[in-house]
Amino acid sequence: QNCPRPAGQGAGQEPVRSGGLPEGVEYIPTRKKGKNPMKPVGVAWYSLYARTRLGYLFYQRQVKKARERYPHGHSVPQPYCFPGVKILPIPVLSNNYSYLVIDTGSSQAAVIDPSDPLAVQAAIEEEGVMLEAIFCTHKHWDHSGGNEVLCQKHSSCRVYGSALDAIPRLTNPLADREKVTVGCLTFEALATPGHTVGHMVYVLDGGPFGSPPCLFSGDLLFLAGCGEPFEGSPETMLASLDVAVSLGEDTLLWPGHEYALECLTFASLLELDNSALEQKLQWAVQQRQEKRSTCPSTLGEEQTYNPFLRTHRPELQEALGLWQAGGEDPDAFRARVLKEVRRRKDLYQAT
Repeated sequence: QNCPRPAGQGAGQEPVRSGGLPEGVEYIPTRKKGKNPMKPVGVAWYSLYARTRLGYLFYQRQVKKARERYPHGHSVPQPYCFPGVKILPIPVLSNNYSYLVIDTGSSQAAVIDPSDPLAVQAAIEEEGVMLEAIFCTHKHWDHSGGNEVLCQKHSSCRVYGSALDAIPRLTNPLADREKVTVGCLTFEALATPGHTVGHMVYVLDGGPFGSPPCLFSGDLLFLAGCGEPFEGSPETMLASLDVAVSLGEDTLLWPGHEYALECLTFASLLELDNSALEQKLQWAVQQRQEKRSTCPSTLGEEQTYNPFLRTHRPELQEALGLWQAGGEDPDAFRARVLKEVRRRKDLYQAT
């Protein structure tokens, strides 16, 4: 298969209307319009989803409905190849991504966040590889729900993740900065609490293959977006985002969800004169019109348009009507900016 390098912004796409999407583009909300998940009813639902069997039953319903609605996945898979490595995004549920990462020399593979075991197993069989490892970013069922079935099919497969999260079938708890080798592939686990207390991201070392690092970010970071801090404070989330940014501008971002249109449209309402943001939104609109994935982006790109990574930028602070108080710690102020961006994002209604 043709394995392109990360795509840049295209030219000549249909212009984006202020506050919305071009005519004819379907908007599929990721949650009910106007629902703020941090209201008491949202917190109660989250507790049931994350800590009881009701969450698993809800996940099973999600899987069933997504298979019916998207029999071939919500997006067209676009594999990326570097010498010795193949990364295959697997579109699952209504907007999730799992990732099959293959050492092409040994045909050994790892999967990140196997939401739907049938879709992941189909990719494994099509590629003709041996599944050696499952890396889970966190406990939520839409990222870990396939662990059980895949472990039954692949008896030697190990499940990696944080011991702080109740990850199904966890065999190898990881500490921050711990490294795992699968064939010739080396992954580093980074603790990034906030979305959950045990959230981890995984960084594939691209050096041996002449490629940039690859960040599999789960629900920490999306294209132009950031996960809900269900189990952490703004300060905790900010520190985790800073961990991601420290990986370097050329790092490829492989997020856990296809949220690009919602996140970019929201961001465009905050920064009206951001040309990089406008171009990226036009590009993303074209991608999604053709049902193509918007990942990966780079961390360098993200810092030009992702408001959750721009808490230090005066133009965003001014747009939010926030100013640093005399004597206020810079990171404390950035956390306050992040909190306000999050609040507005939770209240945002795409039209």
